[in-house]
Formats: sequence, structure tokens, C-alpha cells
Amino acid sequence: MNAYWRAANYLSVGQLYLRDNPLLREPLKLSHVKKMLLGHWGTTPGQNFIYVHLNRVIKQFDLDMFYIAGPGHGGPALVGNTYLEGTYSEVYPKISQDEAGLKRLFKQFSFPGGIPSHVSPDCPGSIHEGGELGYSLSHAFGAAFDNPELIVACIIGDGEAETGPLATAWHSNKFLNPVSDGAVLPILHLNGYKIANPTILARISREELDQLLRGYGWTPYFVEGDDPEDMHQLMASVLEEAVEDIHDIQEDARINGDTKRPLWPMIVFNSPKGWTGPREVDGLQVEGTYRSHQIPLLVNSAHPHHLNLLEKWMRSYKPEELFTEGGQLLPEVAELAPKGDRRMGANPHANGGLLLKDLIMPDFRDYEFPVPSPGSVEASPTHVMGVLLRDVIKLNRKQRNFRIFGPDEILSNRLNAIFEVTDRQWEAETRENDDFLALEGRAMEMLSEHQCEGWLEGYLLTGRHGLFTSYEAFIHIVDSMFNQHAKWLKVSAKLPWRKKIASLNYLLASHVWQQAHNGDTHQDPGFIDHVVNKKASIVRVYLPPDANCLLSVTDHCLRSRHYVNVIIAGKYLAPQWLNMKDAVAHCTRGVSTWHWASNDGGGEPDVVMASCGDVPTLESLAAVSILREYLPELKVRVVNVVDLMKLESSSEHPHGLTDAEFDALFTKDKHVVFAFHGYPSLIHQLTYRRTNHRNLHVRGYKEEGTITTFFDNLVLNDLDRFHLVIDVINRLPNITAPATALKNRLEEKLIEHRAYINEHGEDMPEVRNWKWKADE
Repeated sequence: MNAYWRAANYLSVGQLYLRDNPLLREPLKLSHVKKMLLGHWGTTPGQNFIYVHLNRVIKQFDLDMFYIAGPGHGGPALVGNTYLEGTYSEVYPKISQDEAGLKRLFKQFSFPGGIPSHVSPDCPGSIHEGGELGYSLSHAFGAAFDNPELIVACIIGDGEAETGPLATAWHSNKFLNPVSDGAVLPILHLNGYKIANPTILARISREELDQLLRGYGWTPYFVEGDDPEDMHQLMASVLEEAVEDIHDIQEDARINGDTKRPLWPMIVFNSPKGWTGPREVDGLQVEGTYRSHQIPLLVNSAHPHHLNLLEKWMRSYKPEELFTEGGQLLPEVAELAPKGDRRMGANPHANGGLLLKDLIMPDFRDYEFPVPSPGSVEASPTHVMGVLLRDVIKLNRKQRNFRIFGPDEILSNRLNAIFEVTDRQWEAETRENDDFLALEGRAMEMLSEHQCEGWLEGYLLTGRHGLFTSYEAFIHIVDSMFNQHAKWLKVSAKLPWRKKIASLNYLLASHVWQQAHNGDTHQDPGFIDHVVNKKASIVRVYLPPDANCLLSVTDHCLRSRHYVNVIIAGKYLAPQWLNMKDAVAHCTRGVSTWHWASNDGGGEPDVVMASCGDVPTLESLAAVSILREYLPELKVRVVNVVDLMKLESSSEHPHGLTDAEFDALFTKDKHVVFAFHGYPSLIHQLTYRRTNHRNLHVRGYKEEGTITTFFDNLVLNDLDRFHLVIDVINRLPNITAPATALKNRLEEKLIEHRAYINEHGEDMPEVRNWKWKADE
């Protein structure tokens, strides 16, 4: 085992430094060393040590296990170990198990045309991007849910442990069902330093750390020291005990029916940072300090004397005792690795698309909300969606491959119906008045957007399906996590050996225009601005205007693969516009003219009234009704957008309209008054190259809002029906006397509105009770 560890360390140093002479067949020269040295050594030898020992217990207990590397840029460890076990060469045949393959392995690392310095989709056995810290433990638990035979070994850096998401993720053990879920074995890699500072957990007493971890509900085992022989013996015995604890917990729950929340084992692995590397360089201590974090030894023309130090370092691992003349790992050493899918690099859970099964989906058309005529009835769109999701859960109960995640907002966002068939999974204490809590459930709620996102990502990456529902304003909390997942999808889509996974689906409700009692703190539609900047091959954004459109969009998103789908929908009662047949046609097109609301007779209009989003659609149609009543000679075309990416050019996004299609809808030269759900600048960003962009006038959120009425929030942002009509009048080529009179009337209405809400605390009856008239 020590020889295997030495081999892993040797490969790690080789990846950091060498482009040639991989087995040191000749004395090392500067020409053998990369010109730019990029990578991280400090965490790597400890991770190599852990990987070797996990291999041993996998073989001893025949474990289904894979490895999540949390400590940032530990790429050399994962790449090196998957190479030693043979998986890497199977995935990348050019990185062969010989001297030529070793040379390619070393050169590609942090090299143009090669691979990143952190764990990435390129590395087999990985589901966790190493570029950002904080999410490893959440990902691990997401992977373990509904995988009863799986153990996820999650290595957590002590620097990473200082992040908010990771500190929260320790509580995931209150949600893990020992009967139907797998297990997570956290291994806190306590090596003392971050980039340039000591870590907190390394500078508190062992007693305090032990109490902290026990307070989180874990049983910690400590492996501490710097002598390899002692550490091997201690790690071997502790790992065996931890695995036996996991099996005992699962047996007690599965066979003996023990429902008491277990105290799962975890390991604190305390080893020197940069272990086995240079102890001292130029008179400064390196091993055991922050100086070993990245490249501990500069080797270049400015530091030629370091070349001998590098060669001495690499030869200390005695490669001649590890590799054959042909460059293969000695058979007796290679034998220590598991075989086939038991190798952590080959575990199919780490390539989730291999295990992905289609959801059993009901026909969403069966959930149609009856709409006799546009605007004649009201419904809560997300409430209707909840009934569909209820049956998705029910139909997939045996498959156990669908969950809904949310930070205490499933009920708030009106998905109530799901609790007719499931509960919230909860392993902590329950009391008499608790609702919908059970040891097993398809709903996962914890008041941490980070946690919910991380759980769902881990669940998806290991071959399952899910939905994340959140308040729109607070989904920003996971902006960076979304970034990382979108990048993962982009890179993995180009790797033929990685199979597509289910899409990451967001439902954002309680949105910017529905904050009557929360005010401006709950108003921020900017997540979609953030999303659309990612690769067009990955991102999709939908703003269904009513319940039937929401059903159609939901069905599409749950069936899709390898996307990030953002759905924004309202939860309150609102007018419903389209029957199911028309909704399906509208959503299939993504954007279309609503002829029933237009009066241009299919010809050239005088003005286009466009909308995107449920509340903007309502206000735009209310504005159209005013125009048709007071300016009947004005020819108005009504266009509604449900697929936001339709606005972008077809050359930029696969959903985008061609210029000819865009012009056919929005005209080449007529004014377009566009009522938009979010920040107006986004529509301009998406359409800036269109023929008629100069005549596009977008009204949306402009950071105005307070605790007031629904309609007043629209007024404060100039998105209400009165302002939209005034916008049209101001852009008419010839303003007639009726148009001037109407503008004056509406300006007075805005004054009347302000006085009315200040006195009565609610919107004017004509606003509250407005309905679209069928004969309009």
C-alpha cells in the first residue's frame, strides 16, 4: 500500500512539473520541465493516501463507492489514481499504461490543449467540479439519496470547511434515511493551511473540534500524524471501523426496524500539508506550511539550482521500484486496486447518464384548467402545476428517481398537492403538530438555497431527476453554484464517454410582481440576466403567462436532458388566457401573435404590444383593452413570449428566431411597447441586432418597490396598463385629439390611484375587478 501511495505521489509531481522524461531514465534537464508551472501540491499527497486506503476497503467489503474531492485544486490526485487503476486509459486510450502514456499524462496537466488543474468533468469518477469550494458534502448527500447500496466518500478540505455552504451541509445527516438511502463518509482533510493562512479547524483544540462535529450529529474518528507507517496502520483500522459502523446502522434500520436517527461515522484525517514533498526550499520550511499549497518549488531558468531538488524529490519515491521497464505499474502493486465498476474512477454513479431512466410522465393535457374564453376565469398556475407534480411523484414511486427540493417554500409556492402523496424527508425529532414530516419522502426542504441546490445537483449528476423551487429574489444565493453546474454541463457535453443527465429545473415563484407584504427586499428578477449569459447550448428560460402554458412548459422541462431550465410563474389567482390546445401551440412556437387580442386583421399594425411574463401579460392586455375602447381606429398587434430565448438571434441560440421570423412578428419599422417581467436591459441585450431594435421600448423592473399593493408596484416601475397606453400615445406619428384626451385621462387616473390606495389600502375596483371582454 505504501508503494501504491508512492506511485500516486510520483504521478502527481510528474503532472505538476514534467513534459518529458517521465520515468527519469536520464538526469533531469530544464527542457524536461514545463515552462509554466500551474497546479496545487499541498492537498494532493493526503488525497492520494485516502484514495489508496479507500481502494483497500472497497476490496475488503466489496463496496459500491466513489470519491468526491472537495479540497479545491486536487486534480493531480484524482487523475493520477484513476490512471493507476486503469480507468483513465480506458477512457483516454492515448494516455496508455506505458512510458509514452505517462509522458502524455504529465504533459497534458495544466497545459494548453490539456486538462485543468482541478477535478473536472474530464476526469473519470468525478461529479464535483473542483474550481470552487463549499459544495462537496451537499453533492455527496444528493448522490446518496435513493442509492441504498452506495457509499460516497467525501473528502472535505479544512479551508473548504470555512465556507457557509459546507458548514450548513453537515446537517444533511438529519435528512438521510438509512433504509432507503445510501451513506456518506465525510473525511475532513485537516492539513492546516489555505493559500496563505492557517485554517480555523486546524487551530482549535482536538476536544473543541470533536465537540463541534458531535454537535453536528457525527461520530468522529481521528487519524493524525506524519509517520507514514503509523498512519497507514491507523487509517486502515479506522476505515474498517467506519465501514462497519455504516453497515451496522443500515442493518439496524433495514432489518431490525430501528427508526432512531443514527450518528453516522466520519473521519478527521490530520496530515502535513505537502506531505512527502520538499521539507525546506531556500532556507524556508515548505512541508507542513502554506508554502506547499501550490507549486512548492520553482524550477526555471531563474531558479536552475532547484532542478536538482526536483529530481531528488521525484527519485525519493523510487520509481524504479514501482514501474516496469515498459512503464507499467508493477503487477503486485496494481493488484491493490479494485476491479471493473468497483474502481472509483469507473463507478457508474459518477457518470450518471449511464443510470438515468426516463421519468414516467402523465399526460399533462389531462390536467388542463378549463378556459372557456380568454380571461374569463382565474387560477393559481403553480397550484395547477402542483397537481401534475403530485402524479409525477406517484408514478415514479417505485423508480425512486424524482425529488422536489426547496428552502421551506414548497407550500408557499402553492405546490400543495404533492403532499397528498408524499412527505418531507426528515430524520430529526418530530412533534405532534408537525405536518408532512416522515422518515421517507420525495420533498426535501432545508432553509438553505445552497443546500437544496447542492443536493439536487448531486442527485442529477448520479442519474436521477428533480426540481428546485424557490422565491425568485433569493435564488441569487446560488448564482455561483449555477455557474459551476452550467460549466460542468458545457464541458461534459463534449466528452463522448459522458452520458447526458437530466436537466436542472428551477421553478421561481413568489416573484418580483407578487410581493404585496414583503416589499422591495423580495423583488429581484435578475437571475435570468445571470442565466442567459451562459452557453446557449445549455440554458433555457420560460415565462408561461398562465396555468395551461405552465403545464406544457413543465412537461417539456422534466423530459429534457442536459439543460438548465428556468421557469418563472405566479402563485396567486390570476386571469387565464389559453385553453390547453392553444397553450400547447403557443409553447411549441415559444412566441406568437395572439390574434384573439389583436385588431390588425392579420395585416400591418400601427403598434405592437408585446409581453413576457404572467403579470406583464395581464397589464399589456389591459392596456390593449383601453386602446381598443378609446382609440378603436388604432391597429394593435398583440405578441406574447413564453420562451425568452426566442428573442435572441438563431445564430446565437438554437431556440432563436431568424431575422425574417422576428420581423414578421415585431415588424421592421413599427413601435413595439414591450412589457417584460425583469430588467428592461435584458430584452435590449437579446435583440440589439434586430432590424427594428430602435423602435423597441421595454418596460420592466427598475428597482422601485415597497410594501404596497400589487398594482402600485407596477405603477412605481411604469409597467402598469396606464403607463403602457401613454407610451403608445407618445409614439404615435400623429397624435389625435382623442389620443390627447386619453393621455390626460390616464394621467389623472394615476393620481386617483395614488390617493385611493393611500386611503383604502387596496387597489381601485376597476383594477381589481378588470376582466378581458370577449368582444374586444
